[in-house]
Amino acid sequence: MIIEQGSSVRLHFRLSLPDGLVVDETFGDEPLDMIIGQGDMVEGLEQRLLGLAPGDRRRFEIAAYEAYGDANPDSVQEIARADFPSEEPPVADTVMSFQMPSGEEVLGTILSVDDERVLIDFSHPLAGHDIIFEVEIVAVDGEESP
Repeated sequence: MIIEQGSSVRLHFRLSLPDGLVVDETFGDEPLDMIIGQGDMVEGLEQRLLGLAPGDRRRFEIAAYEAYGDANPDSVQEIARADFPSEEPPVADTVMSFQMPSGEEVLGTILSVDDERVLIDFSHPLAGHDIIFEVEIVAVDGEESP
């Protein structure tokens, strides 16, 4: 059984930056279940998984434009410093979760902080970064490696 569009795939993965910083991984934990073509992972990775079978291990270097794209300058917003709770002060170069008026939770990277304002980039935190995915295919459409 090989991975095709629409396949149900169970896999382990490690997502890292070229400098070796591990951003997320499932090795040593429960594998991820996904369906190819539903956008569970970036398209650049999903396309590279096509044709793999249970037991296959691969390492993919994916350019920013195939992963999370470039940072969007229109996604940078200024928020009053007073709008942040004193018990959770904003810190430059950190990623925080923000609740939108619709109730949706989004991540933002704090670019700078001063006494009056906080500058936040709401682009995906990995936008503009090349990424490395290491994967091990556990099962395809319920069929595991022998």
